[in-house]
Amino acid sequence: MAKNKGNDKKVEQITDMEVDFAQWFTDVCKKAQLIDYSSIKGVFIYRPYGYAIWENIQRIMDAEFKKQGVENVYMPMLIPESLLQKEKDHVEGFAPECAWVTMGGGDRLEEKMAIRPTSETLFCEHFAHVLQSHRDLPMKYNQWCSVLRWEKTSRPFLRHREFLWQEGHTIHATAEEAKDFTETMLNVYADFCENVLAMPVTRGQKTDKEKFNGAEATYTIECMMHDRKALQAGTSHYFGDGFAKAFGIEFTDKNNQKVNPHETSWGVSTRLIGGIIMTHGDNNGLVLPPKVAPIQVVVLPIAQHKAGVLEGATALRDRLIDAGVRCKMDDSDNSMGWKCAEYEMKGVPLRVECGPRDLENGQCVIVRRTDREKVVVKLEELEAAVAEQLNVVQQQMFDKAKKNLDEHIYEAHSIEEAKALQDEHGGYIKTMWCGDLECELAMKEKAGMSSRCIPFAQEKLDEVCPCCGNPANKMVYWGIAY
Repeated sequence: MAKNKGNDKKVEQITDMEVDFAQWFTDVCKKAQLIDYSSIKGVFIYRPYGYAIWENIQRIMDAEFKKQGVENVYMPMLIPESLLQKEKDHVEGFAPECAWVTMGGGDRLEEKMAIRPTSETLFCEHFAHVLQSHRDLPMKYNQWCSVLRWEKTSRPFLRHREFLWQEGHTIHATAEEAKDFTETMLNVYADFCENVLAMPVTRGQKTDKEKFNGAEATYTIECMMHDRKALQAGTSHYFGDGFAKAFGIEFTDKNNQKVNPHETSWGVSTRLIGGIIMTHGDNNGLVLPPKVAPIQVVVLPIAQHKAGVLEGATALRDRLIDAGVRCKMDDSDNSMGWKCAEYEMKGVPLRVECGPRDLENGQCVIVRRTDREKVVVKLEELEAAVAEQLNVVQQQMFDKAKKNLDEHIYEAHSIEEAKALQDEHGGYIKTMWCGDLECELAMKEKAGMSSRCIPFAQEKLDEVCPCCGNPANKMVYWGIAY
């Protein structure tokens, strides 16, 4: 537990994750000052520290989108009911979660409006207005916004009624181009999770049962949390020309023929922050990947009342800021023990400690959040040492998460074996599958697991499906998911 014995002011305790993982998660969200509850059930307040993590995610990811030729737009918040009804499969999937506006001012609206649960229909309406010729293609759009889904249950970052996300929507001249871009964006997400968030992923395709409503194919990145449950961290969808036909989206091709374009959609949300917490956190609080941490380094002056200490610490902070490091100094009157516990709770990757003796010897001490290892460095080498240690922290985080993933994938050849492995170990259970929906439902009913994905990296584990005994040519990862 995060605590600081022997000080008047303490960092509040959090529940150990081994005792109650769900309560530990909630404690971290609140005590690390990421989120607060509003007066509306399921609608949360992103506090500055939590929102700053999202800003860093958004900044880095948006730059990657732009490398793919994606442009940002913004669509309306409200969707007329008639527009939402145009794509049958799509509306059936979202209708139970829609929140509706029926009054404008004091007047009843002629047509009720849905607060966007997602924006496919709005993008399609726009594409139908602006697309004319093959020369206009491809159109690659993205928006950063909030959406509203009237969920029955809620948890911070994992399941909000209103949450922040990005949703990309593109249209292409051919199916091949659209399919290629669908996979390209999935790989953008996967690379971001692994290289920026230090979260290893499993890449694959969703089953027809689990794919996005209205899509021909949905691709996913699945991440394993510390408690060995799965988190769907991002999805990319190939729509084919179904939405285009439903919304009358056409263009004149090179043969001067009117044809329908092929569409994609892809998105991630603030549940990535939940993934960071549950992948990397420990019983002292957050552990943040340096690349998205709002504070990468905190400078803590020791015995700051002594001559020259505050001035020396301030100089170190200013040098790091000038070097492009997100750095702050805590010169408050809280005890050193309290400060160390506070910034551990907040997951700050490094702290730099300097006291009178350190400054006299021309050195300071760098402490890593991941393992509390202390590294003594010369003051003139501070910038290079901090850069090196931030890289060490990033790699340590990835390696630890990858070990958790690799050590908790189990092979099963029957539903009974799959259930026993899940009950004992958690994690992913991999089996062959015949592709039949009834077998997928049987795995859920008898073993309590949903299909996470059909991984791109296939293995031949057996000749038959563990559910029905019929020939099987697909390997599936099963698991319990958030």
